[in-house]
Amino acid sequence: MNMNLVVAMTGASGALATKLLMEKSQWPVTLVASKMGRVVYEQEVGPFAELEVLASEIWKDEDLTATIASGSVKTAGMVILPCSVNTLGKVAAGIADSLVTRAAHCHLKEGRKVVLCIREAPWTLLNAQNAASVAHAGGTIMPISPPYYMSKGRDPYSVSMAEMLGCYVDHVLSLFGQPSPKTWEDLR
Repeated sequence: MNMNLVVAMTGASGALATKLLMEKSQWPVTLVASKMGRVVYEQEVGPFAELEVLASEIWKDEDLTATIASGSVKTAGMVILPCSVNTLGKVAAGIADSLVTRAAHCHLKEGRKVVLCIREAPWTLLNAQNAASVAHAGGTIMPISPPYYMSKGRDPYSVSMAEMLGCYVDHVLSLFGQPSPKTWEDLR
């Protein structure tokens, strides 16, 4: 059985990473986006419909009857990319008032992999405490910080944002067991 990877996007910058992750995922993708996630995607990348065609399943954030709102529905795991600090705070507090936060809650309570890709900076003490709470509950906090070492030996002005985010999403997918095409070992 080929389970879907749940990909949620919220209203933080970094929406191109979502598209790259969906293109690279070895799993079919179930997509859910908050209202602001859709807005930011369209501001930073283009029409949201272009992202939807990459998904095998799409749910609206307000639809709490969606399959991913139940812990009994098996998935490969869940990525919130980009994850706003607002969403981080809700997940940390156990607030499940949207499909994004409800699905995150279900993944945590079932002991499944949940990765929150926080984009916002700088952090307040509250953000750090919320991140610690989610990590303590079993989630992984992975700020959108591209692996700059992947451009070793290259002119830094020739490395594109898409390349750096592509290396970042390779790392995110590796957390779920998908082999990365390149690692630090390949560059040493």
